[in-house]
Amino acid sequence: IGDDPTPPAPTAEPVAKRVLLVWDAPNLDMGLGSILGGRPTAAHRPRFDALGRWLLARTAELAAQDPEAALEPEATVFTNIAPGSAEVVRPWVEALRNVGFAVFAKPKVDEDSDVDADMLAHIDLRREQGLAALLVASADGQAFRTPLEDIARSGIPVSVLGFREHASWALASDTLEFV
Repeated sequence: IGDDPTPPAPTAEPVAKRVLLVWDAPNLDMGLGSILGGRPTAAHRPRFDALGRWLLARTAELAAQDPEAALEPEATVFTNIAPGSAEVVRPWVEALRNVGFAVFAKPKVDEDSDVDADMLAHIDLRREQGLAALLVASADGQAFRTPLEDIARSGIPVSVLGFREHASWALASDTLEFV
């Protein structure tokens, strides 16, 4: 007659939603090269440590807008590795990993071995797991415009990072933010 013998239900911790940054290294490098008029060097490329700090600040901004949300930043760089260049690329991959980025590297064996489909599959997986926001660094409107606009229309904020000269599709979109 006294206490209820049923144990209290465990309190579920909120499932963290991701603020996902996906970086299309081949596309952005090619775009930067065309703007510079030649192959970019490390001095021209973005500093990924600074990009990581920006992602953390962006995640904190979103968390401040919804203090109940559990948000987790995630950054993945997608790249192709040309045959025979793995040893040259290895220090760059290690540097990215050291500043907290995941790296998806795929051999570039022909024109059809681009990383776009892999990037979209990763975005879809993270969307199924819970996305708070999506940031895609790419100027490839052919591969990304429709899927990104569909995600934005579903209520997930989507930003495209890139070069104004190559991302008119993102600038013209009424559902995507351009950075």
